[in-house]
Amino acid sequence: MQNQITFQFISEPSDVNYGGNVHGGAVMKWIDQTAYACATSWAEGYAVTLYVGGIRFYKPIHIGDLVKVVARVIYTGKTSIHIACDVHSRKLTEHKYEKTTHCVIVFVALDENRKPRASKKWEAHTDHEIALEKYAIRLMELRKGIEEEMRPFLADYFE
Repeated sequence: MQNQITFQFISEPSDVNYGGNVHGGAVMKWIDQTAYACATSWAEGYAVTLYVGGIRFYKPIHIGDLVKVVARVIYTGKTSIHIACDVHSRKLTEHKYEKTTHCVIVFVALDENRKPRASKKWEAHTDHEIALEKYAIRLMELRKGIEEEMRPFLADYFE
């Protein structure tokens, strides 16, 4: 069973921001698309984004770069699917990719009535997968604190 999906394409002039590089919003869209494909493939059905966190832009992506977005399952809860996304880019004339962006997105598997349903369990086997799973669990714990801190400002939404 595959727990990883990769999208590759060339960045286009329509992706440019005011500084002449690829717009962060375009990168976030690519991440969301790739992570969605990974999550729904894993869930073998519909899944929706629950949380996107800690998106980190390391380096700019330039127009005409070859872009590679890798999304992989790193942890599953009862209904949740945690996906790590890494974006890499390179000039077409070069061979080495550089990591440009990283984040973790949490999806929830939904049934035909759009209600949460159980997700298949993902199991870490390699040292790298075990480290990613521990990373996902640490991030879940940190999110609990962030959610508590945000609660007073989200009260209108949850009432």
